[in-house]
Formats: sequence, structure tokens, C-alpha cells
Amino acid sequence: MRKSFQLILLAVIAGITSLAAADERPNFLFILVDDLGWADIGANGSTFYETPNIDGLATRGMRFTDGYVASPMCSPTRASIMSGKHPARLHMTNWIGAPQPESYKWNTILRSAPYSEAMPLKEVTVAETLQGAGYETVIFGKWHLGKDEKYWPENQGFETNIGACAWGAPIGGDMYFSPYGNPRLEDGPDGEHLPDRLAKETIKFLEKDHDRPFFAYLSFYSVHSPWIARPDLKEKYEKKDKPADEWREERFIDFKTKQNDPVFAAMIESMDLAVGDVLEALKSTGLDKNTVVFFLSDNGGPSEVTSNAPLRAGKCFLYEGGIRVPLIVSWPDQIEAGSVSEVPVTSTDFYPTILELAGIPLVPEQHLDGTSFAELLNGGISSGREALYWHYPHYEGGWEPSSAIRSGDWKLIEFYEESRIELYYLKNDVGEHRNIADKVPGRVKSLRQKLHKWRDEVGANRPSPNPNFDPFKSQNYRIGYKSSFVDVNETQ
Repeated sequence: MRKSFQLILLAVIAGITSLAAADERPNFLFILVDDLGWADIGANGSTFYETPNIDGLATRGMRFTDGYVASPMCSPTRASIMSGKHPARLHMTNWIGAPQPESYKWNTILRSAPYSEAMPLKEVTVAETLQGAGYETVIFGKWHLGKDEKYWPENQGFETNIGACAWGAPIGGDMYFSPYGNPRLEDGPDGEHLPDRLAKETIKFLEKDHDRPFFAYLSFYSVHSPWIARPDLKEKYEKKDKPADEWREERFIDFKTKQNDPVFAAMIESMDLAVGDVLEALKSTGLDKNTVVFFLSDNGGPSEVTSNAPLRAGKCFLYEGGIRVPLIVSWPDQIEAGSVSEVPVTSTDFYPTILELAGIPLVPEQHLDGTSFAELLNGGISSGREALYWHYPHYEGGWEPSSAIRSGDWKLIEFYEESRIELYYLKNDVGEHRNIADKVPGRVKSLRQKLHKWRDEVGANRPSPNPNFDPFKSQNYRIGYKSSFVDVNETQ
């Protein structure tokens, strides 16, 4: 009842302000990629992967060098985009499907914190707010914000749902190719590729007649595992000159330091081709002139198949490689082509930014942790935010429970095990190789106090002592596959 009342109120507000001028309000195309690392596109320096369509979007719009997501994991980031709230506030701090403490079997000092397995229906999403203001809302692809059907997109503000259900990723190798077995996507011809199909469905939507502005959310399952690619593109990258494997050990897990995997490269290119098809359709229909395009990844690249260098580590980690991602925004004649912003922004910020660009009143009690960066798109030099925060109280992929804060160019990470601290000055050390916590204790104290205050304010979920921990056995979350190692000092 409460949610229905909020939507009615939003519709009334929108009717007062701008429904009469609906044709003049911008459309929004939000393109979200799964597990694409910051360095995985040419615009950010990749020399092995080929992403001409994404790079072209950057030349036509604004590229953010310091674009972040609120979590190094998929579901929490997606919740932050939809709700405008930090995952810690929602207690949605891990991927839906991860073990809960009661089923915890790892030998670790702590138990990962409990987490919410669905985005609460009481949350008024950005899609619901736009819908209440007269926008048509449609999703194509991944959702991963609740297993039960009642939490799926059609109950969270999307009028049309094509391919978005409980899954976090295609299950099994065949499901990147038809038959998909997806309850929200009809199977295509045998062998049809999922990125192509999602692009075709998006194009079909763009080419229809529109009597109101739209919010189209194209959320690729690519380039998440299972890593399986189109055979022709895989063969192309197998023949391409590529560097030999080199590895670096991070917390007893092996991380790639070179981009050279032909399957991952092929998956990236097929996703880029699908993006190109959608952008071409946007242009051919004439919708491009009044459509804001957002491009984002949900977390850093998985370091067993890609390198996020010069950033450290990758997915699951609160180092830059896990939370800094490709972020591009394009809007012809409104955003300066080829512009670059170094101002940090994060995934909670899209909700208020979209509302501001649409001329819809902000809903600060909803997008509580978001700060609009509309002014940055207009050439501004500050977002007005004092700090960014992260909270990942889980063991996952070699990482251990921790929280982090970035204020200016300073970044502090606090680990729950023994309250260990790491401090980095990103301006001179974007790779986070030099922990200088012992050199500036005053800075550590102030940042730590801010971090603790923020955790208390949002009611962050915490890990707990593990009563079954055996100190005479290895902490088995640290065990990874072994390859040839490169010392960290050799890669700085």
C-alpha cells in the first residue's frame, strides 16, 4: 500500500511539472555489462581486446576515469543502481546465491555476514519513479535481485521484461546459445547467440512508435562465466599476437597481469558488436539526438581470465580492480564529445542523475546515498561529495571481510580480521602497491573515524567470529589455483 501511494504521488508531481511536454524529455538507454573490467576496453587502454563501438561511444560523450560501483560483486551493485541506496544500507552485500552464515563451511577466522537475498519490494526503484512520471520502462537481460518471481523486474517498475529472471548468469555452457531455457526469453533458432538476441530485442523496441519517453535497461549476461564464445571470434583471437601468461599472487590467489585469453576476448567483442548494433539502431531511428546513453560494468573483471592492470586485483576485491569500472555517458549536443571527467562517481548516483536530466523532482528519501552528477555532464568540476564508501563483509574469491573509504585521493581499507588497515594515495599509486598507513597516522585516524561513522549510520551488516575456526589448519578461502608468479615489485 505504501509503495502504491508513493507511485501515485510521483505521478501527480510529474503531471504538474512536465507530462504535457513529454516529447521534449530525454529517453534513457542504460547499458550494463557483467564482469567487464576497467581496462577491458580500448578507451581505457586495452591493446588486446577490440571494443570499437564502446570506444566510439566514449569519443561521442564523456568518459569517467574514476567511475565506481558500490560493490565488487554483481547483485549489490545492481541494487544500488535501482534503489539509489548503498548495498550496506539494504544489507544486500553479496551475490544472491552465496552461502549464508548458517551454511558456512570454510575454515576462516570469521563467518561472512548474513545478507538479504532480494531487493525489498518497498524500495521505489528508478524504474518505478520514471514510470510514475510517464516514462515507458523496459528491461532486456540480467536482473539478479531476487530468486522468487515476486522480486522480478515486472514487480519493480518495468512494464516489459525480456530475458530478466532469477539467474545471475547463464547456467551451463549452452545457455549463451539458444535454447536458453530462460522463462522470460523465448528460445531462438538453435545456436542463436544471447548477446545478439538481446540486441535484436532492444532494436525491435527502439524501432517501434513511441508516444512517451522511455527508460530502456539493456543488461547483458556477458561477459560473466561460463566463459564460452562464438567459435569464429575465438579463432580470431587464438591467431592474434598475444603476451605470454604472467601471474601475481594476491592474498594467496593467482591474478593475471596480462590480457591474453582468446575466449574472454571473443566474449568482449561479441558484446561490443551487440552494443554497436543497438547504437546504430538508435541513430537510424533518429532517437539518438534525445537519448542519454549510460554504459557501465557491474564490478571489476575476473582476474583468472583478464588483467585489470594498472589497477590492482579484480572482482570480489576492494582494491581498485574490483570496484573501478568503465563508465561512459553520451548525449549528442548536450555532453561535450570526447570529454573526460576525473571526478569520482559511483553507482548510487545514477538514480538522482537520471531524474535531474529528465526534469523530475528528486526523491532524496529514496536515492538516499546517491549524488547527481548532471552538473559534471555539463562541464562541472565537482560532484559535491566528500567521500565514497564500500562494505563487503564476506569471504569471496580470496578476499576477506572489509570496508573502505575514498576521500579525495586517499583510500583506506579496514579488514575485520584483527582490524588491519591499509592506506593508499591513489594520485601517485593507482595500483595500490605502497601501503603507507604507518607513515600518516593522523590521516588513518580521520578516515577510519569517518568510515566507522558511516557504517553505523547505514546499519551495515557485520561478520561474526567463526566458532569452528581451527587455527592449525589453513584458511581455505585463500586457496587458489597455482600458476607461474610474478613478484608485485616487478610489475610496478
